[in-house]
Parts: sequence; structure tokens; C-alpha cells
Amino acid sequence: MQTRKEKIISLFLVLIFLASCGTQELLPGASETPKAAPTAGAPLPTFTPTPQGFSTPILYGPNPDAFPANVNPLTGLQVKDPDLLRTPAMMLSISHFPVAARPQAGLSFAPWIFEFSITEGATRFLGVFYGEFPEPEIPIAGDCAVRRDPFAQTSTLLGNRIWWDENANGIQEDYEKGIGGICVNLYDAAGQLLQETTSDSNGYYGFNVEPGMYTVEYKIPAWLKFTEKNIGNEDKDSDADPLARRAEADVQSTLLYLDAGLVLSEETNPSVNGVAPPPAEVGPIRSGRLLYIDIHNFFPNSCFVFASASPQILPTLPQCYLVPHDEASGGAMIAIQKLKDLAEENRESRSGNFTYASNVFSETPPAGGWVANRIDVYVAYRNQSAFVYDPLSGSYWRYVDDTTQENAGVLHAEIDRLNGRQLQFENIIVLEVEQEVFEYQGQPIPALLDAYLELGGGGFATLFRDGMKYDIRWSLEAREYEQETGQARPIYFTDADGNPVPLKPGQTWLFVSTPYSFVTNQMDGSWNVRFIPPEGSK
Repeated sequence: MQTRKEKIISLFLVLIFLASCGTQELLPGASETPKAAPTAGAPLPTFTPTPQGFSTPILYGPNPDAFPANVNPLTGLQVKDPDLLRTPAMMLSISHFPVAARPQAGLSFAPWIFEFSITEGATRFLGVFYGEFPEPEIPIAGDCAVRRDPFAQTSTLLGNRIWWDENANGIQEDYEKGIGGICVNLYDAAGQLLQETTSDSNGYYGFNVEPGMYTVEYKIPAWLKFTEKNIGNEDKDSDADPLARRAEADVQSTLLYLDAGLVLSEETNPSVNGVAPPPAEVGPIRSGRLLYIDIHNFFPNSCFVFASASPQILPTLPQCYLVPHDEASGGAMIAIQKLKDLAEENRESRSGNFTYASNVFSETPPAGGWVANRIDVYVAYRNQSAFVYDPLSGSYWRYVDDTTQENAGVLHAEIDRLNGRQLQFENIIVLEVEQEVFEYQGQPIPALLDAYLELGGGGFATLFRDGMKYDIRWSLEAREYEQETGQARPIYFTDADGNPVPLKPGQTWLFVSTPYSFVTNQMDGSWNVRFIPPEGSK
């Protein structure tokens, strides 16, 4: 609970944030196209709103019976194939160094990604793949430029998403993809053109507006057409009229449910003619680490894929499949079909039940918190990254550097090699975890760290979601469910009193830090995470 003083400070920070959006030189936040000169347009249709209800806000977990059968307990979102939730997670050790490993392939499909130190200023990822397999994609796109910067909010928001209605039912399912590069125009009630923008790689578009009546026009290419409008709930439907190619809105406060669902038309898409999809591979895969032992223990039946490991620890690691060790290219790739085969073999060979339902998911953020529109993560001079909040998608866009001496700290948007889509995460969690240098036969090995994410343990953590920062706890203590069933479950998050802290439905990035690292408020809506390695490590 915030004190009166803290509330005043929080309000002050919000005002600073709103005043400073779009002024950062490193990561331009501008997404509002400069207003065009008012242009007289054709008379617009009379605004006749259709009353529609809204979906019941998501609230799932933490136990399995609190999740619908088609909802992934690691994301709180629908899956296309619920049967895949019966297949244990595939855990991939994914390289972040050398820079040749980037951009990695498949990260946009992983519900959870752990990032952790492997000493010498480098980090590695452990991707948790569950409920969906990665797939190569040539994304369906419009014929305008894809917007590449997070949206900068300066006023009331109008917009949301342009999406591919894969099953053509007029309803936006959680697993359906966005469409980038769609030109979108904003008109006032008199038909004058006010602003122009385009959708980003995940389909989101938006405008900063004042209260009033507006018309949004979607300029789609010939190979696309609109799905049926106003099917079901307002927040899950398509609002664009298929003939007029427009949607109307009476904006009195932020309105982020003006969607447009698209399907393929009878025309051929010239933008993909002769274009081969990316290789059907995930990775690059690199060596295993001691941390995998603890994570395997709280992800029962999971299958770990990595490229060997130091001989001192290899026999102790959970081994499902070892790929060749290819250092020059950042690691070896694994074919997606091989990944599917391994998952099926692991599913058939494992006995006993498992569940990954452990956390609460809610669209409603916790009370309190501090404004957090940007998170800079500093591990080393040549290992810097950032997460920038995008209010249209309600997620954080990931940015990375390129590790060169002259450009260290200069960040660029990070995409998935499999589809070219921007990596975005609804939850960023910094875990404070005790770590120490591993000893073998009484001798320390400075290049190997042992992090204690053991069953029964717990510690402090920081959660970033919905553009806010929260002080929370991580825990692996046995609750009533674990005690009654004897089943371990994934790491979960609480407040200081032990009450569940809800994650936002979507993907989660977990940075494994140390208790002596820093999470510092820069007092302008941004935060710095500075990793301090354990004593004696390289």
C-alpha cells in the first residue's frame, strides 16, 4: 500500500513520463506520424454504434482446476491445439554470444525465457517451449512500411490491432497473428484527414487523440479482405466495415479495442512470390549449465536440449538430447521436426502426471507500483539490452546491442529469425538468486556458476508489467497443492504477505540476477538493472 507521499511521487513521475515521451535519442519512441494538413474527404457514413459486450477479464490460477482446458498455464492464453498441453516442456539452451548467434530463431514462441550469467560478461537463454512449436513464417503484410518503433503516448489512445483471422470466424483468438505494414488513416467527424500511421510487425497501430468522434480507415492490399464485423465481444471482434474499409469510434477515454480482422482474398500475394521461408530450425543451441538442474526439478518431465557441457558438470545435468557443439556460428541449430520428435518421445517415455499451473494470470495489474516505461539491463560493457514499453500492445519490446567496441550500448530492436517479428514480452521479472562459483574436487572453477533456484527456496524479485514496476517475491515453497499431490510446480510469485501476484497474460522474460545487483529508479519512468557477478567468478 502506497503512502500519500509515495502516491504524490508516483503522480509526479507519470507527468514527467508523459512530458518526456519520444525524447530519448537511443531508442526513438515516436510512432505518431506528423499531422497532415487538413484535407477535405468524402462524406463519411453516419456513426451508428452497435452495442456489444466485453469479454470477462482473464483471471486464472494458480491451480490446474482454475485454468480452462485450452489455456496455457505459462501464459494465461488460448492455445491452438490443447492436446499439446499434455506434452511436457522442451527446454532449449540458446546462445546469446557470440553476436553471430543473433537474432535467435524461435524466441517469440517460448512462453518463458530465462536469461542468466555464464561469466565473463556473457549471458545465455533457456527457452521454455510448451503448448506450441515454433514455425518458420513469411508474415502476411500490407504494402506499407512496417512500424519499427514502440508507440509514444502523449494523449488519449485510439487503436489496437490488425490481425489475420486464421479460421475466418470473425473472432480474435489469442494464438492468431498480427499483420504488419497496413496503412491506417485517422479522420475527424468532418472527414478531414488528421493523422497517418502503419501497423507494427505484430499488427498494432494507434493514434494520440483528443476526445471526440473519429473514423479510422484501413488501406489493405488486394490479396487481403476484411472478416465479418461485430461477431461476439467488442474486445475480440473486428470493427472494420468490409465495404467501407472503415471503423468509427466515439472516444471519451483511451479506446484500445478498434480492431480489424483480415483474411486472404482470391488475389495472389506478390510480396511472397518466390520468397523462401526461413529454415525450419530453432537456436542456436549451446552448452548446458548448472542452473538447468534446479529448473528441471520445478518443470517436471521437461526435456532439456543443449550442446554438451563442461566435463565437471555434464553427468549431473538433465539430458534429453545433445546437439553438436558449433562455436563459430554461435551454436548449432536444431530442426523443428527433430524438436517435435523429441517432444513426442519424451511424452511417451515419461510416467506420472505433471502440471505447470502455478501462477495467477490477470489482465488487471496489481495496485500501486511505479511508472516503468523502460528497463535498461547492464551485464557488461559489451552486453547491454533494454525493454521499452509499448502502450498499444501492453508489452515490452526487447532491444539489444551488437557487442562491438565502438557501438557498445547502442541498441536496436530484436526480432525472431523465424518470422522477423519484434520480440515483445508482457512480463519482465528480475530474480534475486544466490549464486557462487562452482567447486570441483575442492577447486573453484571461475567459469561455472551455481545459482540456487532450489525447491523450497525463495527470495526477492521485481516485476515489470503494464508499464509499472512492482516489488515482489519468488518462491518454490510447497503449497497445499504440492503437499497433497507430491508434484513440484514452476516458480511462482507473491507479495510480501504471501498473496499471489498476478502475471499479465502473455510471455515472460526472467532475468536471473544476484541479491547484490541493483534495480535503480532513474526518476523519469525508466529503470536500470545492473548485474553484479558473484565473488571469484570470471
